[in-house]
Amino acid sequence: MLLEGKHAVIYGAGGAIGGAVAHAFAREGAIVHLAGRRAESLDALAQQLEATGGASTVTVLDALDEKAVDEHADRLAASGKPIDVSLNVISHGEVFGIPLAEIALDDYERPVRTATRSTFLTARAAARHMIPKRSGVILMFGGYGQPFSDSYLGGFQVGLSAVDALRRQLAAELGRYGIRVVTLQSVGIPETHSSTGDGDGTPPRFLERAPTLSDIGNVAAFAASDQAAAITATAINITSGAEVD
Repeated sequence: MLLEGKHAVIYGAGGAIGGAVAHAFAREGAIVHLAGRRAESLDALAQQLEATGGASTVTVLDALDEKAVDEHADRLAASGKPIDVSLNVISHGEVFGIPLAEIALDDYERPVRTATRSTFLTARAAARHMIPKRSGVILMFGGYGQPFSDSYLGGFQVGLSAVDALRRQLAAELGRYGIRVVTLQSVGIPETHSSTGDGDGTPPRFLERAPTLSDIGNVAAFAASDQAAAITATAINITSGAEVD
């Protein structure tokens, strides 16, 4: 198994993407620490993982709360559960469909602030415990992308682009400690019913199918594993060719 014995924290685990990654991590042998704001969805996911032989813990917290994020990471480390993998996939509160010339300031700022603040806090908390053991993987989700002229993404893509810059800086600073920082790049997954683009919820792409939640989970497990030991400071493109480097 790719992640046998590894401890992985997923913030926003109660959502569709977090759940898909949690299932993939557990299948590959990781102990998955589920964190999010809603106990019901986290508990349901934990039961699903247990039913398939997976191991997990549940913690209700807000990834925008500095004290809560730091204390959670500290508790895991103190209890002998070192953070090997950290992934933040919380929702950003974005508003789609309104041109920037018309969008309210609060609606524009919210996803930028949420994406950058939560990613910084969760990555910093993980890094502080990864540095002493000189290993670890910090995964980010979303990545850079070129917005279409009629997509009206508000502050959403701006926030992801800022997170992408943060990924580069973290990778440069943490590489000396053996810590990898990788973005899982996606432009929309129809199963989540939350993306914009063509008729099935994704922009035009080269492959004749859209990426699925299963694809995201499988790539995340690979990226977090030692099989990807030389991959850092970059994004893994899981867009089915909708984005071309």
